[in-house]
Amino acid sequence: MLLAEVADTSRALAATRSRLAKRALVVELLRRTPPPDVPVVAHYLGGELRQRRTGLGWRSLAHLPPPADEPTLTLEEVDATFARMAQLSGAGSGTQRQELAAQLFARATAVEQDLLRGLVTGELRQGSLDALLLDAVAEAAGVPAAAVRRAAMLAGATAPVASAALGASGPAEAASLLAGFGLTVGRAVRPMLAQSATDVATALTDVGPGPAVVDAKLDGIRIQAHRRDDEVRVYTRSLDDVTARVPEIVDLVRSLPGGTLVLDGEALVVDDTGRPVAFQDTASRAATADAQVAARHVLRPFFFDVLHADGRDLLDEPLRDRLAVLDRLLSDHPAASIDRVVTTDPDEAGAHLREVLAAGHEGVVVKALDSPYEAGRRGGAWVKVKPRHTLDLVVLAVEWGSGRRRGLLSNIHLGARDAAGGFVMLGKTFKGMTDEMLRWQTERFTALATSPLDDWVVHVRPEQVVEIAFDGLQRSSRYPGGVALRFARVLRYRDDKTAAEADTIEAVRALASPA
Repeated sequence: MLLAEVADTSRALAATRSRLAKRALVVELLRRTPPPDVPVVAHYLGGELRQRRTGLGWRSLAHLPPPADEPTLTLEEVDATFARMAQLSGAGSGTQRQELAAQLFARATAVEQDLLRGLVTGELRQGSLDALLLDAVAEAAGVPAAAVRRAAMLAGATAPVASAALGASGPAEAASLLAGFGLTVGRAVRPMLAQSATDVATALTDVGPGPAVVDAKLDGIRIQAHRRDDEVRVYTRSLDDVTARVPEIVDLVRSLPGGTLVLDGEALVVDDTGRPVAFQDTASRAATADAQVAARHVLRPFFFDVLHADGRDLLDEPLRDRLAVLDRLLSDHPAASIDRVVTTDPDEAGAHLREVLAAGHEGVVVKALDSPYEAGRRGGAWVKVKPRHTLDLVVLAVEWGSGRRRGLLSNIHLGARDAAGGFVMLGKTFKGMTDEMLRWQTERFTALATSPLDDWVVHVRPEQVVEIAFDGLQRSSRYPGGVALRFARVLRYRDDKTAAEADTIEAVRALASPA
């Protein structure tokens, strides 16, 4: 199959907002994809390469050959080239990788180059999310979407499920093959995710009538721990195996009673008072197996769910029953439990939220007591509540968009005022922008531009104030202010404020200081 067929579909996906139209485009492509190419197509439509790391990045793509006139690249050739890049190491590997990239892009048409560039950088904005892809696989194979989603949850990936469903002789065989995907202790499954609400009263309403669990929401590393006999494996939210880096978690899980286990939770580093340290310190600790670092920064696991225990899958059991099993498992390790209350009362839930925030954590997750574990989906059974922080910042520069945002100024650079009358950069964001906002800001920042408009980054006069919501702050050596925004998104542009009224870097740093 030619890469051009996927590239054309990707461009069409980026050009439409209709979910039904997007799904129809994906279904049409999947139905004509040869079975050997299905895994590659599934990854590319999901916006990623099959190879987790290739060594390429934006700098590697700065100087590429002009596009080819006619499409000749096959998916098999492209996938094999990226596989070769991923295997390169040692002296001269950078040069070899650049040569392979140049050869690949020289054979790619303009549309194909756009697709490849987006896949390499992870910024392919086509709106073909995994949930949409799973629904399209179901339609193309003629099977219920729920069967495809469950199989992908248990397989921990979409590609093998797509291959099984689309490689079957018909719907009956596809359904049988999908039913064959089960929970395997030692193989990571996709974690259950939560929707968002602005307050606990809304969250309690969202999860439905009756008592709900209100769990503390910790700002750590999502972990999934598997135990079979004496072997323990620990995975992250992205299903990376980090067992070798977290011996303290392995030891605790190995010490729990019973036999086979699959636990869901968070891991974080806490200080001597039990308060969580900065998220980046937890992330740095989880990223290394260095014994000295591990001795200084001990990762503590906090488990809030159990998916399997003693040979019995618990995914379809109600949460109340899973928590009863979890409490028995952790009876000798109460510090490994998440603080929770069970209530129908918004005031009691709100009081728990305030206690959790006072302890230095993110917020709470409200969960329906009768809910099963539906991994990989943001269902209404789990709803998170976190306080929203906002700042009025100044736009310092803006980057041209790609994909559906091609031709529009998109990613904005954000700055706070400093004492000298200048501005200190705190990060970038392209989140929260509507189509109308993108059109407006393209016109606005074109008028404010102080650097050539054909540059990828367009610097602008620091005049436009924007209200930004964010989840928190972290230390940063990248930005001169020493702090950076986490999960920043645009709420609105503030034409009622001048740049002189924007928030200061001192105010931002005060937010970053521990209570």
